[in-house]
Amino acid sequence: MQLIPALHAPTLAPSMLHRPNRRPQFFYTTAPLPCPYLAGRTERKIVTELTGPDAEALHDRLSRAGFRRSHNIAYSPVCPGCSACIPIRILAGQFEPNRAQRKLQKINADIAGFEMPARATAEQFALFQRYQQARHGEGDMAAMGFYDYRAMVEDTPITTGMVEFRDSKDRLVGACLTDWLSDGLSAVYSFYDPALNRRSLGSWAILWLVARAQALGLPFVYLGYWVPESQKMSYKSRFRPSEVLIGGVWRVLEEQPAADIAEVVPALSS
Repeated sequence: MQLIPALHAPTLAPSMLHRPNRRPQFFYTTAPLPCPYLAGRTERKIVTELTGPDAEALHDRLSRAGFRRSHNIAYSPVCPGCSACIPIRILAGQFEPNRAQRKLQKINADIAGFEMPARATAEQFALFQRYQQARHGEGDMAAMGFYDYRAMVEDTPITTGMVEFRDSKDRLVGACLTDWLSDGLSAVYSFYDPALNRRSLGSWAILWLVARAQALGLPFVYLGYWVPESQKMSYKSRFRPSEVLIGGVWRVLEEQPAADIAEVVPALSS
């Protein structure tokens, strides 16, 4: 990944960017690449390294500013002329499943979630490969080997775990790499058995994280970026109530007809 020093850092508390007797936090922008969500668009990110004794606190603050984590890097999109990727988080304390989600809970009543250390296993990787080949066969992640997968899981400077989802016969049917924040849980990456489409395990994993956040007294579940124009990423708005980060402010995402979804960003920005 080619990095270019950023001319402008994101709006964060000044104490985070520079503290007495500590090195400043440097931010960089990546070179333009094809957007993985919307055809014909260009992606650029602002990135910074998470390292040292302050990595946990920095990651907490950056998450509240709309950043995501990959390995020991925090990143946020800064794509020219595009604001399609919208940070979204579920208000866990106020969440109540809707009718479809309650039905999903019944369908998956035989599945249990287990919080495991962030350690890659051969069993996880086999499931990860099946998922990638079935759902993202043309993507870069489909070509990942075990050592690439292990780096994705284990290269973390913060509190991270792998939630494994197993059925009544102890078969691994899904997993979710999850970061533990001071104010919530962050779903980093999830994958599941593509042969079990009827179970909607991706959505069920989110419901599990919400229930876990409620049990821990944590207010939020961070889902990353909601992309209304992308069919693969639009599902994240189905979990209500939720908040989206617009103009540096977290705002409740109001119910909106599908026809008006493209107008959600300017509507919230006004």
